[in-house]
Amino acid sequence: MALLSESDLSFVHLPDVTLGLVSAGPRDGPLTVLLHGFPEFWFGWRHQIGPLAAAGLQVVALDQRGYNRSSKPAEVAAYHLDRLADDVLALADSQGAERIRLVGHDWGGIVGWWLASRDPDRIDRLAVLNAPHPDLLAAYALRHPTQALRVFYFAAFQVPWLPEMGLRAANFLALRQALRLTSRPGAFTDDDLAHYRAAWSEPGALAGMLNWYRAARLKREAARGRVRVPTLILWGRKDPALSPNLAAECLDLCEQGRIEWLPDATHWLHHEEPARVNAALTTFLSG
Repeated sequence: MALLSESDLSFVHLPDVTLGLVSAGPRDGPLTVLLHGFPEFWFGWRHQIGPLAAAGLQVVALDQRGYNRSSKPAEVAAYHLDRLADDVLALADSQGAERIRLVGHDWGGIVGWWLASRDPDRIDRLAVLNAPHPDLLAAYALRHPTQALRVFYFAAFQVPWLPEMGLRAANFLALRQALRLTSRPGAFTDDDLAHYRAAWSEPGALAGMLNWYRAARLKREAARGRVRVPTLILWGRKDPALSPNLAAECLDLCEQGRIEWLPDATHWLHHEEPARVNAALTTFLSG
């Protein structure tokens, strides 16, 4: 399959927002939605889209609200976790899919956890890459000060407009360095970062991306019981932001879950070890 580019982006018009997406694979295959995290967009799944489509899955890599060329609502409440989850279900409805297979990394994984907890009848299988269940991170950080220090930027991002200025400075130097310094050498090439800079440059993108963090403080219901959906957790042990113990605690919430550890991978495991990640996802999602 040829390498996908921004020219492959199409749009779906949902009740609240218009979202960009890249799709591949047979139209009659199981709908499999890939949810990126911060500060990525659909391009973060460039190593996964082709192999998953080749395995017979109908793959949709979504630009979530606030990112790239998707809608960017101005109000923080528009990024409430329930609104983000509703986008995924609205996408499924637009494709005529009652149930979907879901893959999420970072914030995309948090949305995936929430959907599997809130709407288990709509999620057929869930794969999560280095992302905690939303009910666990704050409580874990309170018990483990080291983890709290690792995610200090959550608090820094709550300040209005100033983080946007800092991230935009010097051609998005802070974001580029964040990707390169927290990943293995070579995970993000200069060409890759040029694609990211283009997405970050979209009007309103930085505010939209940061509003995910600002909305995290908004009240929501706690999850109802254990996660019933079959779940695969892929976790890079060298993640500089998230402790491997979080993965173990997430597993404890799952009725049908397992963890596959990547000992030498960081938070960006799907960039660093795409062959291994693709093999695990293909086996789990298409089996």
